Amino acid sequence: MGIFATLTRRGAQADVAPDVSAEDVHAILPARFEAVGEHLVAGRDASVACAMVGHEMARDGADLGEALDGLTTTYARVQGGEPDFRALRALCVAWSEETLGYLHQLSCENPLTGLASLAHLRARLSEVYRIAEQGGKSMTTSHALVVLDLPPLARATAWEGTFEWSLRLVRLAESARAVFPGDETICQVSERRLVVMAPRDDLLARRVGLLRSLVEDIAPDTGRARVWIEGLPSSDDAAGFLLGEIART
Repeated sequence: MGIFATLTRRGAQADVAPDVSAEDVHAILPARFEAVGEHLVAGRDASVACAMVGHEMARDGADLGEALDGLTTTYARVQGGEPDFRALRALCVAWSEETLGYLHQLSCENPLTGLASLAHLRARLSEVYRIAEQGGKSMTTSHALVVLDLPPLARATAWEGTFEWSLRLVRLAESARAVFPGDETICQVSERRLVVMAPRDDLLARRVGLLRSLVEDIAPDTGRARVWIEGLPSSDDAAGFLLGEIART
C-alpha cells in the first residue's frame, strides 16, 4: 500500500509524480496501460498512448467498459484523479475505429457509404477470374479496375477533418454509382481511394470521362480527385497483389 499512498498524495498536490520510476509504474498499473502511466509521470500528454491502448484492447476483444476501467485506474493510481477529456476521447475513438474496422471486414458494406468492403471485392475478383477461366476468356480483356483517389484534406481540426472527409467519401460514392448503376462492384479499398470493377467494353472510356467531370469539384481546396483505369493481370493471384498495391498507395 505504500507506493499507492505515495502516488495518491503526490497526485493530490500536483499533476505528475516526477520521482516515481518506470519500474514502479509498471508494477501498479493494469496491463497495457504502462505507457500511459509513464507519460503521466513524465508530465507529457498521454492521449497518443491512450489511443494505442484503445486500438490494442479492441484487437484483443476487450469491451469498451474494460478499457475505460483500466484508464480510470491508471489515472487514479498515478495522479489520484480522473482521466481528462483528451485521454478519454483518444481511447474511445481508437477503440471504436478498431472495432468498426473489424466489423467492416466481416460485412460486405461500409455502413457510411454503402460501398463494398475490400474483402468483398477480393472475393468477387476471384469469382470472376474463376468464371472467366472456365469459359476460356481472359480478364485482361473482359474487365478492368476504375480507381478514384481523393487528395488529402487541407489542415483542419480532428472533428472538422472527420466530418469533411465523410462528406467527400459519400459524394465520391454517389458519383461512382451514378456512372456505374449496373452490377459493377464498387468498393472502398482505403481511407481515400475507391475502386470499381467494371466490364472493359466500348463505353468504359466514356464512363471514366464522365466520372472525372462529376468528381472534379469534390475537393476544390486541396486539388482534383483523380480517376484512372487500371488493367487487370492474367491471373487471380496477380490481381490480389495489384489490389493490395492500390489499397496501400
